[in-house]
Amino acid sequence: MDKLKMHSPNLTEENIDKLIGLFPNCVTESKDDKGQMCQSIDFDLLRQELSDHIVEGPQERYHLNWPGKREALLTANAPIAKTLRPCRQESVDFDTTQNLFIEGDNLDALKLLQETYLGKVKMIYIDPPYNTGKDFIYRDHFTADKEVYEIETGVRDEEGNKLVDEEKWKQNTAANGRFHSDWLSMMYPRLKLARNLLKDDGVIFISIDDGEVHNLRKIGDEIFGVDNFLANIVWQKKYAVSNDDPGIAPMHDHILVYRKSDSFLRNLLPRTDKQLQRYKNIDDDPRGLWSSDNYVSNKSRYERPTLWYSISHPKTGKDVWPDENAVWRYSTDKHQQMVDENRLYWGPEQSYSKPRLKRFLSEIQDGIVPSTWWPFSDVGHNDEGQKETGVLLGKKIFSTPKPVRLLEQIVRIASNPDDVVLDFFSGSGATAHAVMQLNAEDGGNRKFIMVQLPEVCGEKSEAFKAGYKTIAEISKERIRRAGKKIKEKLTTEVTEKYGKQKEDLFNHSSVPSVDSVVNELDIGFRVLKVDTSNMEDVYYTPDAVDQDLFASMTDNIKEDRSTEDLLFQLLLDWGVDLTLPITKEMIDNKEVFFVNTNALAACFVKDGQITEDFCKALAKRQPLRVVFRDAGFKDDSVKINVEQIFKLMSPHTDVRTI
Repeated sequence: MDKLKMHSPNLTEENIDKLIGLFPNCVTESKDDKGQMCQSIDFDLLRQELSDHIVEGPQERYHLNWPGKREALLTANAPIAKTLRPCRQESVDFDTTQNLFIEGDNLDALKLLQETYLGKVKMIYIDPPYNTGKDFIYRDHFTADKEVYEIETGVRDEEGNKLVDEEKWKQNTAANGRFHSDWLSMMYPRLKLARNLLKDDGVIFISIDDGEVHNLRKIGDEIFGVDNFLANIVWQKKYAVSNDDPGIAPMHDHILVYRKSDSFLRNLLPRTDKQLQRYKNIDDDPRGLWSSDNYVSNKSRYERPTLWYSISHPKTGKDVWPDENAVWRYSTDKHQQMVDENRLYWGPEQSYSKPRLKRFLSEIQDGIVPSTWWPFSDVGHNDEGQKETGVLLGKKIFSTPKPVRLLEQIVRIASNPDDVVLDFFSGSGATAHAVMQLNAEDGGNRKFIMVQLPEVCGEKSEAFKAGYKTIAEISKERIRRAGKKIKEKLTTEVTEKYGKQKEDLFNHSSVPSVDSVVNELDIGFRVLKVDTSNMEDVYYTPDAVDQDLFASMTDNIKEDRSTEDLLFQLLLDWGVDLTLPITKEMIDNKEVFFVNTNALAACFVKDGQITEDFCKALAKRQPLRVVFRDAGFKDDSVKINVEQIFKLMSPHTDVRTI
């Protein structure tokens, strides 16, 4: 049967369609036997996708290329031995929140999230470095730790002495021969991994300026597919021209939008008060508020001859003709229907020479279609973003924060009340602020995942003077303060609303309490930090360790790691939601973690504390999964019998050890 399919005339097209879904970056253009352009597979790139080393072999084709592209692709696919370590003291509502703040390199974070959030994120927004020559450029290097990397790149000597100004080292000036290549190599693997996390109906918004928008558009087309490009939104980021600008002053930024597939459906934006003011009911029409619209079209009598006819004026009885270059909107039959349904408006006391069409608010779609032009009057500007962070944190703490209104509009368009929103260039934390604000406004339960590198604040910066050592610290503190402020405002609004209802209603029980409404708003976040694996190096590379040393290694877990550290690495490895509720219980005097009641049970005691009686007590709980520490079993016989105990008492439980 398989061989017959090989001869199907549609096989190549079907396979190309499959590869477009898996590897859209490997689809290119070529000429067929007739010299016509057609879709084909870039086998060089496909081989690179399926290889763990750089594959050479360029060929003539239409594609974007730069020095380091193959290494960037290899970087995206290369595995890492890292984990996410929980940090309760920096979190807010750690045990109940469904939001995450991940501190660390976003490339590592995206790789670590591949199992847990594969195909689960509805919307991504990122505001990456614009490559202006001054902003931070991520320098990816995965075979060495930070100390080794700084020696290799010349930041420090082998004794650890600083050789160059670290702030200048972070820059990517135009004098660098790889100015654009470095930026592309930084962005490419991150966007590639981000695409995997999107749901089929997911979408990504990427802020950028004129400097790299052309390159970003090219790698976006390659990673997401040309057909999945949705829009280039132009955001008016300034309200005034800089008088000291030596050239043509930029007043805008771009926001490129790509969908995962054609399953994406955008939402409508709510009508503003100004837009609603257009709707009135000056003739007391029983259908309610309406606004008048042109009753003529933009077609001429020669283009639409059937729409060139006269109608009777209701007051004078005279024939009324449209302009030859703007005929009526409807045919004669449709026009008569409009007359019969009282949908024509001839002005006060029927004084208009031509009618207008009544459009009722109750009959139009519940919102307006988003456009690609976003003026600052609708979504804010740079100064507004500065003022927002200034109120929360202090002036000039963060240099270029996006206004919350901008992010809130993006979240409105692209997400629904229960969706997951990801921002892996968190910066000031404006995306998290917008998610919480929108949830407070519409009662939604959107979850956010923020990722931010702990980039060191310069000693001369306002942030450093205010006590912030890293950008990640600024981002976390902004979310804490914004959440608190949003909740305080919501409490006031709910108190006023339901307090008045309680006064007006006799049945007070039908009105929800203030606490029940406000407490549903999630303003917390779990802080997780990217770190090396909890497992000793021998766990991953046993061949590199002298066999004589194994006798002294009774445990394969690093000494400085807590049991909660181990739990979160398990959640990552098993692809379990990192925001599920976690409880700790004592069973037979042993600490046991339960995730989401019975989704996972984990016991990390060591030194032979795990006995058959303990395993029987745990099996009675019938968890879906259970994990033990390998060094925790009393002896080999207990380890062997554990599987039999669970097979008898809880046959559906998946039993593992670390």
